[in-house]
Amino acid sequence: MSTYYFLPTRNVFGEGAVNEVGDLMLSLDAHSVMIVTDKFLAKSGMADQVVAILAKSNIKSVVFDGAEPNPTDKNVEAGVDFFKHHDCEGIISLGGGSSHDCAKGIALVASNGGRIHDYEGIDKATKDIMPLLAINTTAGTASEITRFCIITDASRHVKMAIVDWRVTPKVAVNDPELMKGMPPSLTAATGIDALTHAIEAYVSSAANPLTDTAALKAIEMIYRYLPKAVANGDYMHARDKMAYAQYLAGIAFNNASLGYVHAMAHQLGGYYNLPHGVCNAILLPYVEEFNIIGNMNRFRDIAEAMGINTKNMTTTAAAQACIDAIKLINRQIGIPANLRELGVKPEDFEVMAQNAQKDVCCLTNPRKATTAQVIEIYRRAYEGE
Repeated sequence: MSTYYFLPTRNVFGEGAVNEVGDLMLSLDAHSVMIVTDKFLAKSGMADQVVAILAKSNIKSVVFDGAEPNPTDKNVEAGVDFFKHHDCEGIISLGGGSSHDCAKGIALVASNGGRIHDYEGIDKATKDIMPLLAINTTAGTASEITRFCIITDASRHVKMAIVDWRVTPKVAVNDPELMKGMPPSLTAATGIDALTHAIEAYVSSAANPLTDTAALKAIEMIYRYLPKAVANGDYMHARDKMAYAQYLAGIAFNNASLGYVHAMAHQLGGYYNLPHGVCNAILLPYVEEFNIIGNMNRFRDIAEAMGINTKNMTTTAAAQACIDAIKLINRQIGIPANLRELGVKPEDFEVMAQNAQKDVCCLTNPRKATTAQVIEIYRRAYEGE
């Protein structure tokens, strides 16, 4: 079977990189653009900053601030109408995963027609999207470089996983200066999201040497620098390292895909509108403990990337040390202890487990689970065992 490797055409890193977006959009032949962001970034002045940078390159821009924390099909529909009304030639997404996913959904529908629901699954689009540039403001989702687009179906309370190489942005900009204002809780949630990407990609049944290299380096950097970034958001060295780490994790999962952590977290987000990174963080140790027997040596590798000396450990002990290390960093950075604290209801476990089994992310999990086993993982994460 052939192995595909997906990545944006151009990636721009470093403090001040956002100032290049005007020239970058001109290189994509887009002179009138729609900026997709959330209400917080629109009010904070960051969207206006991008508008001013674009104006210096004689690019007209309009701001759509309708990207909700877990973007919905309604957000996409409103965005498509906004895009058409303003006769835009391209899109810039500004923010974290929610803004990027919303922008991808808008671009997909505006270019291909129909409804966003038509593209749930893998590679359903038939036409290229218009120029899309992603400006990242968090160190977590890596949505600015991936072919994944997660949109909530508001009527079904289900997160639709849209995986399509055509939604990958043409250009990704990672400027750690834009990440400096993230509060500790958001830094923690997005950082653990990145750690989840790297771990799930490394143990994925679709892992390959390219993704392995990126995943292990991401794990090493996140475990070292995430607590520092949470402790002091102005520490630019940690912010810079986290920007690179989440990007490496994105490279890994964009090509090796994910597993049951994301398949299950998507259901929590769809049912309760909970923060994606927090759901991942709580589920991660319980799913990976379930996964250990699927590829135990890989968990030893992860433990070593986290700085654990496994030389005198059995493979089983090293794998368990990996799980313990995940729980430790969760405690250090203030992740809630269990799903109960988030208001999750046990009576919803069964339907969420059934929906998780339909999520494309579970296809590459290293251990196949029954619905009853998925319910049990939810229960353990609920109790915080």
